[in-house]
Order: sequence, then C-alpha cells, then structure tokens
Amino acid sequence: MSVERAAELIRAGKLVAFPTETVYGLGANALDAAAVARIFEAKRRPRTSPLIVHVDSVEMARSLAARWPAAAETLARRYWPGPLTLVVPKRNIPDIVTAGLPTVGLRMPAHPLALALIGAAGVPIAAPSANRFTELSPTTAAHVPESLADYVLDGGPARVGIESTVLSLVEAPVLLRPGVIPLPEIEALIGPVRTAAAPAEGPHASPGMHRRHYRPATPVYLLGPGENPPPGRGAWLRMGREMPADPRAYAAALYQKLHALDGEGWEWIAVERPPDTPEWAGVLDRLRRAAG
Repeated sequence: MSVERAAELIRAGKLVAFPTETVYGLGANALDAAAVARIFEAKRRPRTSPLIVHVDSVEMARSLAARWPAAAETLARRYWPGPLTLVVPKRNIPDIVTAGLPTVGLRMPAHPLALALIGAAGVPIAAPSANRFTELSPTTAAHVPESLADYVLDGGPARVGIESTVLSLVEAPVLLRPGVIPLPEIEALIGPVRTAAAPAEGPHASPGMHRRHYRPATPVYLLGPGENPPPGRGAWLRMGREMPADPRAYAAALYQKLHALDGEGWEWIAVERPPDTPEWAGVLDRLRRAAG
C-alpha cells in the first residue's frame, strides 16, 4: 500500500483504484482528458454517464465551480467529508468528465487514504466505481476486477457500502440519486428538494441513473409479501435474518453479501423488499436497479 506510488500514477495519467467510505473508485486526474478517457475504456462505460470529481477540501471544490451556491456551502460544511455529491456549474473541468454538460458532481470522501491520495497527487480525481459498467460495485480491494486499474490502493472494507447521495444545486435543489442520507434531513437544512424523473436519452445529470445498474451476475429478484422467486436453487436475503434491520447497517453489508452470493453458484438471489421510507431510499434504489 503506497499513497505516494498511487499519486505518481495519477499525475502520470494512469488509473488507480482507491478506497472511499462508499465504494472503491477508479480514479484518474480529473484535469487530464486523456487519462479520464481511459476510465471510460476500462469500464466500458458510455460517455453519456458523467463522473464524480473527488476533492480534499471545500476550497478545492469551490475552485472547480463556476458558481458555488449558499446551499452547497451549507451542505458541504454539514456532510463533508462524507457520502454526498453536489452538482454545480463547472469550471476548468474537461467535457469528457461531465458528459459534455456544463455541470460537475463534486464530493469530498470520508476515507483517510482517499484524502491522502488527492492531497499527494495535487489534483482533483475523477472516479466512478471500480467495476465494469452496470456491474456490482466493489466495497473491498478484492472486488476490483483484475487489470481494471494500473494500481489498487487497499484501504479495507467500505463502511457506508453504497454510492453517495447526489444532489443538483444548479437551479432549485433536485435529488438525482438517493444514498444513506435521508432526504428530510437535507430538506431541514436547505428547504424543499424535488426528486428527478428517469432520464431521457442523452447525457445523464448524474451517474447511477441507468435503469439497470449495480448488478451481480446472478439474477436478483426484489420481492414483496406473498411474492415468490422462480423455481430453482437460490439464496434469500431477508431483513432481520440474512440482512440487518437497520438501513445503514443494511447498506454497509449489501454489496459485500451480493458479491459473496455471486460466487456461490446460485441460480437466483431473492431479496425481501425493504420499507419504502426516506431512510431506506438508497438501499431500495440499488435493489430496484439490480433487479432491473
């Protein structure tokens, strides 16, 4: 494990898989368009899906924003470092990072190695999850596919376990992707927040908005009361049994559990549908897209 080696590679235009508190990211110098292009190639990711840019301070975030709204300052001071991405008008960010849009998603991760890497590299780092596009996100270094990155920085298991909440502050606040931060908690700080509709064709305002996403190779069935999976040999994930009944603990365990089951040769994975409440919104979003 060497932050210095990883930082050298980032400055040289290479790809580094690195830990955050949400999932492992596949990072490149966000100011180097050629390096960022390698992310899309490695992940087989369409260029209509923008990347989040990771920073190590609010000051670095402001330097990449053409406009930094008061709501961004309020939320960054409350939740950064942490699992919240803020979409604002961009400055000095190549179009390839943002799917050609005039906005950029910025986040300060809450993992000491991620912050050390950004600081040592001296540049913001563009990073989606370190997996093939639409596949299950990695929450440990062992989950990162071989040959995806030039270097893997191992920081242990991700403690949050699902991707960040993404909130657009370009105009009126819009929730683009739920995470572990309940929406009413955000609204208590900045007022009403609208939830984005499903995106049409073309560039998406945020990563993670494709209908099918976060998917293990084994088919996933999200089942309500009285619903049954298809015949065959499968595994169940039920709240209070195989999975925690607390939403944050569930989120932290979800991808780890799906990775493990994916390697056990099951024909299907059946998941008991969590409650449709603000605290469970991020988990439920990931399960709906995994079941796709």
